[in-house]
Amino acid sequence: MLKNEQVVRPSARRIALLDVLRGTAILGTLGTNIWILTNPEGIIGFLNGAFYPGFTSLAAGAETLLRFLANGKSLALLTLLFGVGLEIQRQSAARRGRRWPGRYLWRATLLLVDGFLHYLLVVEFDVLMGYAVTSVVVAYLVATSARASRGWLVAAGALHVLLVGLATAALALLPAGQGGNPPPVTLYTEGGYLDQIRFRWEYLPLMRAEAVFILPMAVFLFLLGARLYRAGVFGADERGRMLRRRMLAVGLGVGLPLNVATTVSGLAALVLVDRYLIPPLVAIGLIGLVGWLVDRRGQRDGQPGQGWLARRLALVGRMALSCYMLQNLLGVVLCYGWGFGLAARFGANRTLWTVVLFAGICAALMAFSTLWLRRFSQGPVEIVWRWAYERPFRRSAESDRVAAAPR
Repeated sequence: MLKNEQVVRPSARRIALLDVLRGTAILGTLGTNIWILTNPEGIIGFLNGAFYPGFTSLAAGAETLLRFLANGKSLALLTLLFGVGLEIQRQSAARRGRRWPGRYLWRATLLLVDGFLHYLLVVEFDVLMGYAVTSVVVAYLVATSARASRGWLVAAGALHVLLVGLATAALALLPAGQGGNPPPVTLYTEGGYLDQIRFRWEYLPLMRAEAVFILPMAVFLFLLGARLYRAGVFGADERGRMLRRRMLAVGLGVGLPLNVATTVSGLAALVLVDRYLIPPLVAIGLIGLVGWLVDRRGQRDGQPGQGWLARRLALVGRMALSCYMLQNLLGVVLCYGWGFGLAARFGANRTLWTVVLFAGICAALMAFSTLWLRRFSQGPVEIVWRWAYERPFRRSAESDRVAAAPR
């Protein structure tokens, strides 16, 4: 499917489908994280909880279904799209005659700092730090030959499958817990803001363990995203539509049934398979599905067609970093004890109010992005980010202009 990856490239102009996909991935991450935010014991209670609540009641069944829809898929989709963004940056540098990775390493550094501050000051489940490290590795790999890049992709994918397989086997062999119920965690209901910062700092290695574990998967998906972009998957032409139809058939025709099977099995040992192994395949299908829906509405002047939801998702996607950080900030302020404390207040009706909160934050993000982008071309975090990115190179650029001026 991707044999012409080095030849077929989308236009350098902004691609509407990518914005819609980014918006979908950002709101999808909220669909996973919202269950952590509304847990009165926070991420500790979430990790200590069951694989899925099961279908023992209407509320448990609804929570299982909703968590299944987002679990792992949004992480995989967002990771893949970061790889697409990296490839766009590489091609942009090539068009400008700039050395690669060159300035991109400064971009990765800013992302690492941004992710660390977001982790320390807002939430434990930040993904930006992991993406920053991955982007440095992949920045060099995408500049290799097509054959070498393909080899690294296969190697990273094989290593990821091996790690998940070994971890799954270890979970299956572990004896069932005999220690009874752990003591309740009051950090998120009674602890102050500084207490939570102190906790994140003290347990930083433990809380960053997921980013280390999924590094091979992240490298694989970054490289895959770059290959998909080169192949023209995101283009608005017939080739792009054909490739997306194939992805839809494979991703949802094969990946989705497998993911359903791991979910309804109720086997705790499959938790890693359910979150890290099958979702990347489903994410491929999601690209095809979202692309098919956008194509049905058509595109005009590089923007999604007349569908209201596609336009709102595209706006969220255009300021993805701002919306990602804002959704987590809104969640902790509303849920944690130092804020409005809703997690403890509505614990008895957790499933219902979690859905209401998710819908409310999504609506707020869509409204905010719509109003903001009427006045500005980028989101607030993106504006600060662009300034920080360009600042170190501004003086050298001015010196080059002075040196090149006629005398």
